Amino acid sequence: MAQTFVTAEEVAKRAGVSRSAVSRTFNGGSVSKSVRRKVLKAAGELGYRVNRLAQGLMSERSNLIGVVGANLSSPFISRQLDLLSIGLLRRGLQCLLLNAADARKDIAPLIELLFEFRAQAIIVLSGEPPTSIIDECIANGVRLILINQRLDRTDTSVVLSDDSHGAELAAMRLVKADCKKVVVVSSSSQTPSQVRRANAFSQRMGIEGIEVVAWSGGPTSYDSGYKAACELLSDNTIDGAFCVTDLMALGFLDAARLEMGRRVPEDLSVVGFDDIPQASWKSYQLTTVAQPLEDLTDKVLTALDSDETETRLQVVSVFMVERTTAR
Repeated sequence: MAQTFVTAEEVAKRAGVSRSAVSRTFNGGSVSKSVRRKVLKAAGELGYRVNRLAQGLMSERSNLIGVVGANLSSPFISRQLDLLSIGLLRRGLQCLLLNAADARKDIAPLIELLFEFRAQAIIVLSGEPPTSIIDECIANGVRLILINQRLDRTDTSVVLSDDSHGAELAAMRLVKADCKKVVVVSSSSQTPSQVRRANAFSQRMGIEGIEVVAWSGGPTSYDSGYKAACELLSDNTIDGAFCVTDLMALGFLDAARLEMGRRVPEDLSVVGFDDIPQASWKSYQLTTVAQPLEDLTDKVLTALDSDETETRLQVVSVFMVERTTAR
């Protein structure tokens, strides 16, 4: 077996042409039909593949799109990555994924690493980049796209689900269920989207005159939702819950039924947010606010395709999905 990749020089030697003729053949340059046939034949015999990374270094820009995110195992993020990577491949672009789970609140080192790979754009799924990094992206002509963040700048693309409206929909659904005392459950990560959802929900419930108990703790996970239900539902007057993500809502539901003896929806109405695939499973049938990932991805790719230096905020509409966990 070959110990190294076949080089363009080896192809040129086999084809009996110059090194530049090989380069022009694979880069869409001008070569005669006979030279092109010789080069392609030699490349096929040797198993040659173009070094796209080297091409990017020579041109000072690669076809790499950096994607930075945390909590990559969550159903919502994994589905988001699935759709996003497919969209990038269809555009002839490659996804370079960096896991920000260990970066805590500072994702600057990860974005700096993407500069070294000459990424032509950076998409941030989680975490908020510091102003200095945004300035560096602009100075180097690297488009920066933030998902479900919010920055007061016009030189950064932001794609935002309508979290506040979605949380109000959740609140009004629990009002419709005639709930008298409700909880809002979020994680300790306190991401911008979770904060928007929790605040909008509490504000709407305040307007409606309904008591709200706020709970936050642990990572954004099933286990955190389970723990929240165990701690909160010893109060038998609580008859409604809004979990700011579906994953936490699923844990909350299981603990409510299995640990705390609550009947859903007879004793307790539960509403989630995201509409992950598991929300529709027969054992859950979670009533939830859907943020359509297809629309979210389309708006990210639209921002990526845009040549505008100043980009407006793009907002993705959300809607209520009725199932069986709310009266």
